[in-house]
Amino acid sequence: MLRLGFPVIGVTDLPRAVAFWTSALDLKPVSEWESPGWRTLEHADGSGRALGLMRSESPAEAHPRIHLDLLTDTTDEQEAEVERLIGLGAVRVDWDLYPPDPDFVVLADPDGNIFCVVDLSRAPSGPS
Repeated sequence: MLRLGFPVIGVTDLPRAVAFWTSALDLKPVSEWESPGWRTLEHADGSGRALGLMRSESPAEAHPRIHLDLLTDTTDEQEAEVERLIGLGAVRVDWDLYPPDPDFVVLADPDGNIFCVVDLSRAPSGPS
């Protein structure tokens, strides 16, 4: 039976990506499938795989069709997390596709991979 696994991010600098994503999402690297071109990250509580990091020579996409949404519950939490992630090496992206009054902030990881930090209290599916 087919089942969904976990997201995989292509990166040029595997050790840097491991350091960023483990700190960003409280994950831990595990030896499962470890190689010079692959690291599996799991939840810190040991509840299973969360993210794969794969060595890639291709550049990050400016407007990726698939990306990660990292979720927060409030605007204050979103602002704090954006600043924390920037402190870890993420950068703000001058995103040309923001809607009016966006509920998300677009960032890029140290490899340039785009991801969003979403404030669920302001999301279209959030509380009204």
